[in-house]
Amino acid sequence: MKARLFTPGPTPVPEETLLELAKPVTYHRTAEAKAILGEVTEDLKYVFQTKNTVLTLTSSGTGGMDAAVACASVPGDKAILLTAGRWGERWRGVLKAYGANVINVEVPYGKAVTPQMLDIALRANPDAKIVLSTLSETSTGVGHDIAAFGELVAKTDALLLVDAISGLGAMECRTDDWKIDICVTGSQKALMLPPGLAFVSVSEKAWKVIDATPVRNFYLDLRRYKKSIAESDTPFTPANTLIKAQRVSLKKIRAEGIENLWARHAKMATACRAAIAAMGLELFAERPNNGLTVITVPANIDGSATLKMMEKKYGFKFADGQDNMKGKIWRLSHMGYTDAFDVLGAISALELVLIESGYKMTPGAGVAAFQTSLAKAI
Repeated sequence: MKARLFTPGPTPVPEETLLELAKPVTYHRTAEAKAILGEVTEDLKYVFQTKNTVLTLTSSGTGGMDAAVACASVPGDKAILLTAGRWGERWRGVLKAYGANVINVEVPYGKAVTPQMLDIALRANPDAKIVLSTLSETSTGVGHDIAAFGELVAKTDALLLVDAISGLGAMECRTDDWKIDICVTGSQKALMLPPGLAFVSVSEKAWKVIDATPVRNFYLDLRRYKKSIAESDTPFTPANTLIKAQRVSLKKIRAEGIENLWARHAKMATACRAAIAAMGLELFAERPNNGLTVITVPANIDGSATLKMMEKKYGFKFADGQDNMKGKIWRLSHMGYTDAFDVLGAISALELVLIESGYKMTPGAGVAAFQTSLAKAI
């Protein structure tokens, strides 16, 4: 049976990228390796929509988050944390590890933090040094209004740090225009690569803060990466096979065009939401993003068992909820190397397993709604 991956990370990887990974390992301190990293950096700047240099770290996306907090704050600094799910909570864990004074702006799972909430927090804490948010909260499917957040934070001395790990490349993100000071992403989501690389964009405003901040981390000191990237190099041994493969996937993104990429993801997301509604199911996120669709498990259905059945019987792998959301939501990714016909198959598999589980619905209702929505968007 063919395995079909619909988790929000890792995501499917293009065949030509996988073939690049199958090539012999090469040395990472050569002129060729530097040229490849330089090319990847320029293409990343296009995806980030930034003129700032993008740094490449050999780590998961969390490494990029760790570096951002370690380099842009000192113990006791006020950090306004906008939390709408587990990845906002990941920011909290990093902040606590580095001794930040965390000001929590938190909403229930499925809800989104609003610009008004941030405005109130900034006014109450004019001495805040950093503001942290997520572009795409993959634990709940919520997308945040980062553009509005950026406008508010830019009026202050604080820096805006954004976890764009599961959003960049799937949904609109204009790092410079939206005044994001430190933007972090990872290779295994919409950038169509296996896990192993983190990418960090840093604004001039952020560099001034970082350069004045005492060193608190050796491997993740962004100043080291800035110095090395000036010569298209890295301060430590990079995952150079992944960097070479990332070049292939980035070329696919550039060939499609970033705005076309955003539009394609938006069309798939809209069609997926139409399918879910036609099946009598409910979306979990009140402000859904375009990288994945999160579905509330209907009453009298065992959410976790349903996913296991769908994978075993049909080969489709969705993601379960995390922690206390396990068995309560299903997370269906449609980011990266996933097209409308892939998602159509996923909707069909979900229909079949739901009907087999005793859920009452008209077979094909979701499939038809997906196709109708997509047809209207063409």
